[in-house]
Amino acid sequence: MTRRKELPKKIAVLMGGPGSERDVSLATGRGVSKALRSLGTEVMEIDVRDENFQLPKDVDLAFLTIHGTFGEDGQLQRILERRGIAYTGDGVEGSEIAFDKIRSKEKFREHGVTTPPWEIIHSGQRPTLPLPIVVKPPRQGSTVGVVIVKNESEIESAISEAAKYGRELLIEKFVSGRELTIGILGDQALPILEIIPKGGFYDFTNKYPFLNPQAGGGAEHVCPAKIGAAKTEEIQQLAVRAFRSLGLQVYARVDVLLPDDAPPTVLEVNNIPGMTEASLLPEAAAAAGISYVDLCTRIIALSRARTEGKPR
Repeated sequence: MTRRKELPKKIAVLMGGPGSERDVSLATGRGVSKALRSLGTEVMEIDVRDENFQLPKDVDLAFLTIHGTFGEDGQLQRILERRGIAYTGDGVEGSEIAFDKIRSKEKFREHGVTTPPWEIIHSGQRPTLPLPIVVKPPRQGSTVGVVIVKNESEIESAISEAAKYGRELLIEKFVSGRELTIGILGDQALPILEIIPKGGFYDFTNKYPFLNPQAGGGAEHVCPAKIGAAKTEEIQQLAVRAFRSLGLQVYARVDVLLPDDAPPTVLEVNNIPGMTEASLLPEAAAAAGISYVDLCTRIIALSRARTEGKPR
């Protein structure tokens, strides 16, 4: 546990970013800034719009709260390393792999982590996996551009939607099951949180209803999920294996599906998960007795341990 006196004296909270999750990131950044200020450390909120953002020379740590493109995919990490500035979360390589859904799938396969069947196509090609399928742009976060296809007539529009974000597309077999997410802090798997969407699937509107109240989104969260002890342990171990398979060490949130008649299966790993008022990681941490402020300090301690080689 990082105590107050061990916190960096001056922390820059990097928020916003140029990507599609900018508004969520600003909300996360404000939450983290408030928590760190409550511990008496000096906090500067930095609204990052591109790679030319400025930081004061005497910053001790950059706390990264930029989700999705630029913040989560290794770009920001590489810039900070070039500038010699310590930052929270995992390094360049782990971030690049975790953010890329195709590279993540390859790592899952390599390490024996159960994940739905998948294939790669390019815009203009047709999937060969039987319906229903999920069409995903491989380098976007938070279900951006993700479309579930259940009928042949929907394939073309789904591919067009996903192709807005890049030519290479991930096609995944649609798996029906309970939607679970597991927060990871170092070696610790937090209690499983189950997401029960109000309608459709757990898309951007359901994740962040406060950004668009008129859309009627939202979801019920159950934490700890109502799952037996043995199955809970199996899912938590699977989540930790998925996290480790991508070379991650600090923290993340692992999304898992639990079908009625098949083993749990990993969808993806979010290496800078949301920490807004509606976010899942703080909720799971609270179920484990970890307050929001403690969660922020643990992320700092684990991040320092990664770069300083200290035992977690």
